Amino acid sequence: MDDDILTIEEVAKYLRVSERTVYDWAQKGEIPAGKIGTVWRFKKSEIERWVNERLSSNKPVSNLHPVRMRNVLSPDRVVFLDYPRKRDALVALAERLSAAPQIKSKQELVSELLRREDLMSTAIGRNIAIPHVRLSSVTDLVVAVGVSKCDIQDFNAFDDAPVRLLFMIAAAYNQHAYYLQTLSYFSAKLKSNELREGILSAADPAAVYELLIAQDED
Repeated sequence: MDDDILTIEEVAKYLRVSERTVYDWAQKGEIPAGKIGTVWRFKKSEIERWVNERLSSNKPVSNLHPVRMRNVLSPDRVVFLDYPRKRDALVALAERLSAAPQIKSKQELVSELLRREDLMSTAIGRNIAIPHVRLSSVTDLVVAVGVSKCDIQDFNAFDDAPVRLLFMIAAAYNQHAYYLQTLSYFSAKLKSNELREGILSAADPAAVYELLIAQDED
């Protein structure tokens, strides 16, 4: 569950870094951790929040490698949206994502995405939001992309920019590393003004898909 307690070894595997790196981060107070006697322990929910914050501030997580977009996205999961409120946009995109065979429960997907958004905004600045969940009812990681034709103002991004691009990720509960790889991939690729502007000016979802697939070759 989200409040599972992790060891240094488990955090290292989760983040795909060395145990020594996790130990050094804990000693320096750079990662949320607590000591029981002389042993470090970590809350999984706090580690995930810490990763999200690093991605939002454009500080990449060490040793994560990009995924290939063509393996997680299909043309039918790229859609244009026209909802000024984030809840409506999230529900519409989640419903599209739930059509993927890897998603076994549309209801759980929608409710968990909304619950997560209530806990903390998934907007990372630059008009981008990356709503994401890991669920036992998901069999493999999949992505849906929404391009909003209007500004979505109520994401409360740290840079106060409205959201126009949504990259929704759903992963199996045990896909810790792949999940983080995908978050890191989007955070890195979407720093490109050219890519963001290309997506926003695309004529149709097919053109957006081709732009994103082309990133695999970079």
